[in-house]
Amino acid sequence: MSIAPAAPEPANPAPQYDLAAERAEILLRYRGLLRAIKGPRGAEDTRMIRKAFNIAVEAHKDQRRKSGEPYIYHPIAVARICADEIGLGTTSVVAALLHDTVEDTDLTLEDVKDLFGPTVSTIIDGLTKISGLQFTTDSIQAENFRKVLLTLAQDVRVILVKLADRLHNMRTLDHQPRDKQLKIASETLFLYAPLAHRLGLYNIKSELEDHALRFKEPETYAEISHKLKKGEAVRKRFISRFILPIKEALDREGFGFEIKGRPKSVHSIYTKMLKKHVSFEEVYDVFAIRIIVDSKQELEKADCWKVYSIVTDFYQPNPDRLRDWISLPKANGYESLHTTVMSPGGRWVEVQIRSRRMDEIAEMGLAAHYRYKDEQEHTSALDAWLARIREVLEDPSTDAIDFVNDFKLNLFSDEIVVFTPKGEMRNLPAGSTALDFAFDIHTQIGRQCIGAKVNHKLVPLSQPLKSGDQIEVITSKKQQPKEDWLTFVRTAKAKHRIKQALRDQKKKLAVVGREQLQLVLRRWGAKVEANNINALIEHFGSRSAMDLYYQVARGKHVLEKIEGVQVKNGRLLLPKVKHKADERPLEEVVAEIRGATPGALLIGDDLQKIDYQLSTCCNPIAGDDVFGFITAGEGIKIHRVNCPNAVQLMSNFAYRIVKARWKGKETVEFLAGITFSGIDDVGLVNKITTIISHEHNVNMRAISFESHDGIFEGKVMAYVHDTDHLNALIEKLRRVRGVRSVERVDH
Repeated sequence: MSIAPAAPEPANPAPQYDLAAERAEILLRYRGLLRAIKGPRGAEDTRMIRKAFNIAVEAHKDQRRKSGEPYIYHPIAVARICADEIGLGTTSVVAALLHDTVEDTDLTLEDVKDLFGPTVSTIIDGLTKISGLQFTTDSIQAENFRKVLLTLAQDVRVILVKLADRLHNMRTLDHQPRDKQLKIASETLFLYAPLAHRLGLYNIKSELEDHALRFKEPETYAEISHKLKKGEAVRKRFISRFILPIKEALDREGFGFEIKGRPKSVHSIYTKMLKKHVSFEEVYDVFAIRIIVDSKQELEKADCWKVYSIVTDFYQPNPDRLRDWISLPKANGYESLHTTVMSPGGRWVEVQIRSRRMDEIAEMGLAAHYRYKDEQEHTSALDAWLARIREVLEDPSTDAIDFVNDFKLNLFSDEIVVFTPKGEMRNLPAGSTALDFAFDIHTQIGRQCIGAKVNHKLVPLSQPLKSGDQIEVITSKKQQPKEDWLTFVRTAKAKHRIKQALRDQKKKLAVVGREQLQLVLRRWGAKVEANNINALIEHFGSRSAMDLYYQVARGKHVLEKIEGVQVKNGRLLLPKVKHKADERPLEEVVAEIRGATPGALLIGDDLQKIDYQLSTCCNPIAGDDVFGFITAGEGIKIHRVNCPNAVQLMSNFAYRIVKARWKGKETVEFLAGITFSGIDDVGLVNKITTIISHEHNVNMRAISFESHDGIFEGKVMAYVHDTDHLNALIEKLRRVRGVRSVERVDH
């Protein structure tokens, strides 16, 4: 096997690397990759992989990662994830080995095409980042997502290799600077984790989310991980006691089976704690039991229900928590029977029941589908999803950020199943409306929709649908899409088609406006030319000629009302108009941006003192982990790293994020909110207010209490100096007898 010779060492190497040991390690990793490839592999496949490996080693020979290790470790690791954890074959492994060569080395896309054919070159083209290209959009990152998704329309392996690349980057993110870690973690939560979920790669989705949480909120991650580890021995004992009677019953029935007990991912526990406002100890389904039965394909459904019946013979099920994805698989092909049962110790336990084939599809996602080619209905569900994506991709004029947000609607959502009047089944995202359904049937039906009957009753277009609803759409040829439709449709297809229709309407109106404008110009004796139109654009402060024509047609810009119009040699001379933005000198604008007291924060790469405002969406206080965001009109705004808007800001506008950290203890006070609840008791309100105002020398701005049937809930807005001050106050309140929970609130 050929492997590139080591690069000549510089005269004063710093640091020193053991090149011979590294070469041996590279070969070891390459052999591990070959062993990881599942399924049959011919001599030609091995030759292709070796060729790709040799080219990648040569191309990356002088490059190192931030950790100091040879760069080639990364493509080998990505290729191994593709083979081992996603179950992809030779083409994807070759593409993974070469995925960074076109962008980072002298190898071109044409070279790849000549050496490995058009398929590999298409995948690598989709994976190559868009460096060097100029975009007019607000967000280069959104354009990057868009390019990857555009290539998805040609070959779904682009996304799968991209996910493997992202997973390895997240596993090795420790060596990156903090701001880079936050940006990549946010991007991962924003797009890549939902993509993995949509393609059925649950293990990869969970790991991506866990790593993202590890970098975004290290303390929270460490705390939940520690508690999971601490309870591991107890959990194992509990699981073995819980499954014993089930095992014995399955053996008696003659089933071949495997039972696994697995804890939920750190991120899913964290999400549940946030959503339900509970502590770790109160999250009741911290782990799930999975029963995998060896079953023939035609008997799978019956066998899974038989196992369900055995489980519920021993343990009482929660009827609200039964999920049957065997009769109606998810759009990504996921099949399983989920139930939550009550164990003897008074704890709820989630039990997942599935066949061996279903388990492989749940683990390997989309890649496993192509191993079960006869499963037409499941592969067709995925093909239908890809077709929906292609529809959204068809229009190149959509703004990139809009596009990514619309696309995410179809990624994140759970699904509902609804029916046409003839009984045809349609899958839609949860929360879809009657109007979404109309657009799902056909664009024209959506555009002309004036109402709908759900289960034979007339409902408004904005009515959210439920699984099992039967919908009949009522149309009229006179109907035109309205701007307010965008506020209640849920699917990317409907949003996209409505925006398209509104743009078409705007263009038609603009034609009318242009004719009106030309008529007035001729009446004034001015030429119909670009200079004169630009003068009018400037006068009215319009964004473009089309915007000017549109506003003229709507009657918003009335040319006849312009005073002091002069025409010289056909040239239009208009009086100067001051628009709002030009009215004040720059010094005044800068002075207005200064919202908060400067000095307590250092901002920017060299961490200088710059003026800023504290954002109201998360109310950061001194000591919080924060970042700065350069806004369009309000200067720099400071957000907490775990702010509800942080993921979107960091993903879409990474280039507008600046570093920020608190400097020392200053006598600045910040507004913070605290909520608490507990068992109502005489004098409790008095105790709480005394602690807040006296013992901690805190100025209260607002306080409210409510009591319902012996349970009280309260909220306090108070001024504190920093997180230490706030945490000390929270800790004091937790010790008050009768108080059950105390939490900081963002607003």
